[in-house]
Amino acid sequence: MTSLAAQQYRQNSVLTATPGELTLQLYNGLVKFIKLAIVHMEKGEIQATNDNLIKSQDILQELLCTLNTNYPIAKDMAALYEYMMERLIQANVKKDLSILEEVLEYAEQFRATWMQALKAMK
Repeated sequence: MTSLAAQQYRQNSVLTATPGELTLQLYNGLVKFIKLAIVHMEKGEIQATNDNLIKSQDILQELLCTLNTNYPIAKDMAALYEYMMERLIQANVKKDLSILEEVLEYAEQFRATWMQALKAMK
């Protein structure tokens, strides 16, 4: 039962979130799945590592698709997202933790910056 309640809560939080909050949820998911990939890679769990890296790449793709191209910074953000996706692919192929740590740092910086922006808007 708790699993169902948690699933409904997550669904409601997505349906009622503002666009800014949705972006924050994407950044939270990105950080979460990269961290999980790191844990699984350290344990040598190849399939679980791959699954979490695919989820991370999917989130980056969603972030790319939702960029507002009316702002000049969108071009720079797109380039960074694409770089991060490429690095995740390299980390997966090479089984390289240092690459995952690099991308995690970018993801955490994006999330922190976005959180500050949301606070400033309120």
